[in-house]
Amino acid sequence: MILLKQFGELDISTRKESDNMKLKIKLPLLFLVMFMVFMASIGIYLKFIFAEYSPISSSLLDPSYIVLLLPIFAIACFIFIILIMYIHFCIEEPIRLLNSRLERINIVHPLPPLALRSNDEIGDLYNHFNNMEKRLQLAHKEQMDMIAAIAHDLKAPLTSINGFAELLAMQKGLPENEKQEYYELIQKKSKYMAELINDFVSFIKEKLNLESMTVKPVNASKLFQNIALEYEHELSGFNYELIYKHLFKENMMLMVNEIMIGRVFGNLFSNVVRYGGKNELKVYMTGYSQGAYTYFEIEDNGIGVPDKDISSLFLKFFTVDKSRQIENGGIGLGLASCKSIIEYHGGEIYAYSSEYGGLGIKFSLPLVQH
Repeated sequence: MILLKQFGELDISTRKESDNMKLKIKLPLLFLVMFMVFMASIGIYLKFIFAEYSPISSSLLDPSYIVLLLPIFAIACFIFIILIMYIHFCIEEPIRLLNSRLERINIVHPLPPLALRSNDEIGDLYNHFNNMEKRLQLAHKEQMDMIAAIAHDLKAPLTSINGFAELLAMQKGLPENEKQEYYELIQKKSKYMAELINDFVSFIKEKLNLESMTVKPVNASKLFQNIALEYEHELSGFNYELIYKHLFKENMMLMVNEIMIGRVFGNLFSNVVRYGGKNELKVYMTGYSQGAYTYFEIEDNGIGVPDKDISSLFLKFFTVDKSRQIENGGIGLGLASCKSIIEYHGGEIYAYSSEYGGLGIKFSLPLVQH
């Protein structure tokens, strides 16, 4: 086993050395071959020129002929050296640094961003690499947040269940009505845990469904009207009012998956009901087009969200108030799900403080180009 390990390490180190030599050898050799072909072509061309128009001997070994070729050879050598230096400092060295950076990349303890060396393709490559590192760090943070959120959301009801179960086990002489109360609390907490797990599973399934999502042309004004009528009736059941209007033309079409877009509206209206925080809540739904996109806005006159939290609303498992989350349900996946669906459709979504006093959500969907 030790020998195999040593041979494996030797193979890896040998492979790394050979990889490091690839650029150092291939590009200079390529230019050397080009240089030799270039010089041979000039030599053959001059040979025929001198043979036909000049009394000077056209023999390749003739001293006078060689003397004529020397300046051309010196210029070609100078150009060749400049090209090699350019390749080394502007292409080979930046790529070598990039390869070295890849070996040292660390998500937990991020390295300082790569400094731009130029504004050309190499500079673009460095920019893309910096952005890739940021995305990796964000993905890692989301994974850690997900684990912390799952642990937090399951720990509270599980602690309650354990506490009530211990009371029932230790205090045998409890009155029946008190026992029944504890049983109902255990059942309530168990149901809450089951809903949390179902939300996690649904979110994962939705992400998988997005990858195989099919879209079809949908009329923008009809989509808006259908959504408005559906939630006007639903919100009236809570004594809330939906005020809506759109400026879509009759021939405006969207390429969307109607079920997925319906989930976006469902999540947004669900958030309004859960976190509006007012008895006489008003919800404002607006639709319009601008350029190649349609825009949908859903605003309310509720208690809103603090400005410091608005930029975090679409992060997975983010909730403004944990106590309010437990009271009203939800685990911070609704808006994250909306963001995924809208981005898969080629649009954007963001939150803002509404002029009506509450929260506003605006998202875009691309129009079908005729």
